[in-house]
Amino acid sequence: MTGRVHDLIEAHPGGAPAIMDHDGRLLSYDEFRHLARKLAGDLRGRGVRPGDRVMLVCENCAAYAVAVMAVSLLDGWIVPVNARASGQELSSLRDHSGARLVLFTTGVCRDAARHARAFGAADIAGADCGGLAAGPVLDAVPEPDRSVAVLLYTTGTTSAPKGVMLTHDNLRWNAGASTRVRHIAPGDLVLAVLPGSHVFGFATTMLAAFLAGACVRFIPRFAPDAVLRALAEGVTVFPAVPQMYQRLLEHLHNSGVALTAPRLHNISAGGAPLDPDLKQRTEAVFGLSLQNGYGITECTATVAVTRPEAPRDDVSAGSAVEDVTVWIDAPDDKGIGELVVQSPGVMAGYYRDPKASAAVLPRAGVFRTGDLGRIGADGGIWIEGRVKELIIRSGFNVYPPEIEAMLTRHEKVLQAAVVGRRVGANEEILAFVMTRGELLGLELIDWLRPRIVAYKRPQHIFIVDALPVAPTGKVLKHKLIPHFASLLAGLKDGAETERKDATS
Repeated sequence: MTGRVHDLIEAHPGGAPAIMDHDGRLLSYDEFRHLARKLAGDLRGRGVRPGDRVMLVCENCAAYAVAVMAVSLLDGWIVPVNARASGQELSSLRDHSGARLVLFTTGVCRDAARHARAFGAADIAGADCGGLAAGPVLDAVPEPDRSVAVLLYTTGTTSAPKGVMLTHDNLRWNAGASTRVRHIAPGDLVLAVLPGSHVFGFATTMLAAFLAGACVRFIPRFAPDAVLRALAEGVTVFPAVPQMYQRLLEHLHNSGVALTAPRLHNISAGGAPLDPDLKQRTEAVFGLSLQNGYGITECTATVAVTRPEAPRDDVSAGSAVEDVTVWIDAPDDKGIGELVVQSPGVMAGYYRDPKASAAVLPRAGVFRTGDLGRIGADGGIWIEGRVKELIIRSGFNVYPPEIEAMLTRHEKVLQAAVVGRRVGANEEILAFVMTRGELLGLELIDWLRPRIVAYKRPQHIFIVDALPVAPTGKVLKHKLIPHFASLLAGLKDGAETERKDATS
């Protein structure tokens, strides 16, 4: 496969709608292409070169999409980062990526505007895409690899960041696969409420829609009212994480309002495990089969999906998409083992981390996921757990070592162990902390607020005398929840609380 990411928007009729922005502004494909070329010229004038990394502190809006295409036109690497990250996280990502320039979608997001001020950014005059600021040009060395289009970070930077290098070919392949399984076509209106800094929102939603010549309706942050209004106003394709469907159902129930979605033909869930009860309730309200899937950033999101033409009444992730092969390594007597994927979507590697790349890429195009699964007789893939410690909180990937590293920066924290626990359709984050001197869990939560993005903060912090460990001193994380079962009794999801060890 040849071509660049910006080629996805080139062939469509100029007058066709391409973007419906958060404020209702409608951009045609001609206007979209013009704005991307105009911004590319501005960035080139600032010194952005092929192989340079351009970090984009963003939430969903037209400026975000224009910046992605502009950097592609320059043969640069776009580095999308959620504007809800802390300043410390952004600084670390900037430094690790070696960014030449940092952009901020200031017109849509107070957080981005606040970060822009802190980073010394100024508005780009004449950008005409809804508010975009650029920081000072930084010393950087261009990368010689022109195949890479995007650098997506799968973990934060308070410990060891992992920058996933996805190529133009990876992204174009994924866009095609996603378009076909969702039956996206010109005339569709695709709702983009998933964060554009996440591979699900970036590749599987936005780029797939542009490949199809559809129109993308951007919502910067999830809010039930905004989503329901968009559905009523003609959205046809709605990809989301399960927690979004849960909140929509709760909102509809509490308000007594009936769902209105006259053109909707495809709803899909991904990014987190799908609960059977939630699937049934969502299908009853929407009157459509809720499609499920399995993906991972390192495979450009799409690995397996269910299909609208063959709806399932279970929560299997469906079968592998076209051109993808999945197998189970070292299955146990139940057929459960590590999922291994061979796909055109497999990343080029982790940026500046050849050791980590070699550990998961046994050969080109093959990725060891670290996830446990099995494959049914019908080819359906079932996710049974995770070899890795990854927590999925409200659709966001959260890595415990990152939180542990931040907690241990507190002068009174000796050791911290973080795990996830499934509660309903979500996972909550639990932190068990050993301290020197008096320290309350709530004090730690307050201390974390300016230092780490909200979805990574533990819902519960426990101050404990000791952690279950092996003879080597290694914390036995699989024993944390049963060991502290008495502390967990009666907890409510979502409430930031602390409770002292009953034995202390």
